[in-house]
Amino acid sequence: MANDTFAALAHPIRREIVERLSGGPASVGALTRDFGVSKPTISRHLKMLEEAGLVSRVIDGRKHRLALRPDTLAETSGWIDRQRTRWEALFDAVGDYLEEHSDEG
Repeated sequence: MANDTFAALAHPIRREIVERLSGGPASVGALTRDFGVSKPTISRHLKMLEEAGLVSRVIDGRKHRLALRPDTLAETSGWIDRQRTRWEALFDAVGDYLEEHSDEG
């Protein structure tokens, strides 16, 4: 889960798409204008976001609307929070150890 999300968010265009979608659902055209890349490139970026579960697509005739999937973002955020808690505990332990042994040197 987390690896797919991080891989999908690794590219600045995909991060920008997610940021733009944070304002609400949007059509593919409105969402991806001004990127300065080809439509096939945009399609590949959107496909990766969809496969990672970050974005959903609703097709109504020729119109494609995209929306964020907050559940996936929440899972990723939870993973980051758990890692932060773990690392903070480790840093605290190292800090305590160094403080206890600082007078020995």
